[in-house]
Formats: sequence, C-alpha cells, structure tokens
Amino acid sequence: MSGSGQRAPQVTFTTIQGEVIIPKDLDGKVTLVNFWATDCEPCLVELPRLAATHNRLRSLGLQTVAVAMAHDRPDRVIAYAQQHALPFKVAIDPQGEVARQFGDISFTPTTFLIDKHGRIVRRWQGEPDYGALERLVEQKLEAKA
Repeated sequence: MSGSGQRAPQVTFTTIQGEVIIPKDLDGKVTLVNFWATDCEPCLVELPRLAATHNRLRSLGLQTVAVAMAHDRPDRVIAYAQQHALPFKVAIDPQGEVARQFGDISFTPTTFLIDKHGRIVRRWQGEPDYGALERLVEQKLEAKA
C-alpha cells in the first residue's frame, strides 16, 4: 500500500461515537487517514497539527479519519479525543483490520492522503511536513471529482 495512484482499500471505519463510515461515504471527497496511538509520543505531538490542518481545510471539503491502533484501549482513545477536542472522526480498529488493509501498518504515525477518486496520493510515515501536506491537499480539493 505504498504506491501513489493505488486505490485505497475499501474499508469500513467505526468511530468512537459508534458511527460507521463506509467507503461510499468518502466518494468524491479528499480524505486524510491517520494511524496513531495514545502511547505514541510522535503521534501526540502530531495530532494538534493534524487538527489545525483539518480545521483550516474542512470548509473546502477535507475529511479526516484518525484510526487508533488495535493495541490501544478504546477507553484511552475516547478519553484522549474528548480531552483534546479532536475536530475530526476518530475510529477504533480493535482487530487491526483497517491497519491490515492499508498495508499492515505497524509504524505510527502513518498518514495517507486519498483523492476524490479513491486513489492514494501520498503516504507519510512519521510526521509530515505540514506546509507541503496542506499544499497537496489544497491541490486535490481544487481538482474536479
């Protein structure tokens, strides 16, 4: 799952609020999918930047789903998301199925940018350069669906 231009896996996300996001819900949308964990120090540094990016670009149509890793206890994920008022969808992946389908993600943070056509534009392992990420997201948001 490393090549850009590859179709994103057709996964179903379940949020900490119990909302189910199916692939069709993301059709025609630019989406960031971020894999993280509450015990990952670089993730905790990155999440405020991810939130700021989401807040800046969501009015233009950016969707963001932060997927907690399977080893992360749901109560810890919920507590973190609430305490830090994360402005995007936070999903749990208790069986690790979403991480598996995205290429056996084991390193966090790992972030994917998916275009309006459901193709992976870019994958970042570790914290991305947020200036470059935002410019790329803006390009994809401006592209025709």
